[in-house]
Amino acid sequence: VQLVQSGAELRNPGASVKVSCKASGYMFTSYDIDWVRQAPGQGLEWMGRIDPEDGGTKYAFKFQGRVTFTADTSTTTAYVELSSLRSEDTAVYYCYVRLGSAFWGQGTQVTVSS
Repeated sequence: VQLVQSGAELRNPGASVKVSCKASGYMFTSYDIDWVRQAPGQGLEWMGRIDPEDGGTKYAFKFQGRVTFTADTSTTTAYVELSSLRSEDTAVYYCYVRLGSAFWGQGTQVTVSS
């Protein structure tokens, strides 16, 4: 099982960013993919999850309206898009899947700075 994320991103405040998570080694449509982030000096913060089979999503209340999860079954890739970025969104973003054990992507650094 592998989750490979896209590279680091630098954005200005107010912009959007889209991070990808390419999954392999298991049945992509059979397991939800969760997204979390970790800001500098902070703990992990759960953002939500997507069911790749039907695109069903669940968002943490804090991120509703500003975060969008999508999944492309043809490429077995999940995406998180965050809009209206602010400096507080600077963090490492991770995807993970639970197949008994949890498998994690390597993380994507998103930096929001003018």
